[in-house]
Amino acid sequence: MDINKITILGDLKKTNYVSKSIKQELRDNLILKLKNKETIFDSIYGYEQTVIPELQRAILSKHNILFLGLRGQAKTKMARQLVNLLDEYIPVVANSPLNDCPLNPISNFAKNLISELGDKTPIAWIHRSERFAEKLATPDVSVADLIGDVDPIKAANLKLSFADEKVIHYGLIPRSNRFIFVINELPDLQARLQVALFNILQEGDIQIRGFNIRIPLDVQFVFTANPEDYTNRGSIVTPLKDRIGAQILTHYPKSIALSKQITQSQAKLSNEQQKIEVSEVLKNLIEQIAVEARSSEFVDSKSGVSARLTISAYECLVSSAELRFLTNNQPYTFARVNDVYGAIAAINGKVELVYEGEQEGAAIVANNLISQAIRTLFVELFEDPAKLKKKNQVNPYAEIVSWFNQENKIDLLDTETDKGYTAALKIVEGLDELVSKFHPTVKGNEKLVLMEFALHGLANHSLINKSILEKGISFKDLFGALIGKNDFGNLM
Repeated sequence: MDINKITILGDLKKTNYVSKSIKQELRDNLILKLKNKETIFDSIYGYEQTVIPELQRAILSKHNILFLGLRGQAKTKMARQLVNLLDEYIPVVANSPLNDCPLNPISNFAKNLISELGDKTPIAWIHRSERFAEKLATPDVSVADLIGDVDPIKAANLKLSFADEKVIHYGLIPRSNRFIFVINELPDLQARLQVALFNILQEGDIQIRGFNIRIPLDVQFVFTANPEDYTNRGSIVTPLKDRIGAQILTHYPKSIALSKQITQSQAKLSNEQQKIEVSEVLKNLIEQIAVEARSSEFVDSKSGVSARLTISAYECLVSSAELRFLTNNQPYTFARVNDVYGAIAAINGKVELVYEGEQEGAAIVANNLISQAIRTLFVELFEDPAKLKKKNQVNPYAEIVSWFNQENKIDLLDTETDKGYTAALKIVEGLDELVSKFHPTVKGNEKLVLMEFALHGLANHSLINKSILEKGISFKDLFGALIGKNDFGNLM
């Protein structure tokens, strides 16, 4: 159907267009996509067997939906992508305040216009991308904002009585008729405003001031909420929860691989930054930091750790490497383990600390999370030092530890060139051989990153010492650091 040629009601009646509710529209298009095995949600990973089937059942049941989950679990992202299940275009009575369907008008404006002009009533077409409205539940939201109110200015300008329905100014929800309407952070909405939604959800109509009107609105409601909000900031009143058809629980990625998919799809890197090589070790390390944060005693687990942490941290990691290349005026090559510490600022802003964490300090907690992530990944990539003692096996780290015990040390500065970085790692006896033993196929820059990672891992397992410098990291023997030797071997 060529919508450009359908500009009046008479033209529309000659087509096979059928008026249907938005919930029926969503249902029909979902069924069509499922039959054609089309992708419904873009860049949503880890929900294929959990959240998405529940959402599909809710749509098939024509339910209003509540996404309940911690921060950064793609609740709003999924709500916004529901527009992909709408028809590409729908007809509306031109200039109607409630997006009236020409075949089923509900506002007095549209009814009167059709009564007057008949088949010559002008119509317009709305694309599905425009059929989405969203409101964040903030303290300043009022019933007038959501539902509507009497407009005294309109009454004065048109010289109308307050008893005339024409003086009504419709709120966001009526003006979202035939739309998907999202209210984010529903528990933050005042209780009296939640009560104002009862009729809309159950009967599909609205009440404004003293007007005895019944407007059968057609809206697909989607709400989002954080479980923590039920106790900290507010709650969803029980009668409102009762009127929401489906409550869908979201969750964090259940594996590092899924978390990496999310980060890689959402990270915003410039064209220049995309030239920087980031090894899988560093990608896994970024994701492991979030895993450690979610189980840390210093982080408020009830508030959750958003997926935005890993996205921001990854962007900072790449930017740290880019800064080094720009400082040294060298071509972009690869990121290092040291660059992860450039993401501390991103980590600080993404975790909510408990009292003990506040006492430690955000920067210290972030450093500890990085250290714990390195420690966890180290035993996956190399032999666990703790198990070596129990099994009485040959220690693969003995040569490296012995080299540092001879009062050798290396400093890996943030601004060190690739040549200097490579030379510093190669000088450590046994380090190259260690990586070759556990990862014989790894070569080039990825091997250098693994060599550096091995030093960090050994330090976090208390085999050597690691000191955070102002512009880098220093590795030395553990015993000398403990008893306070200076660089000249004398006791301090």
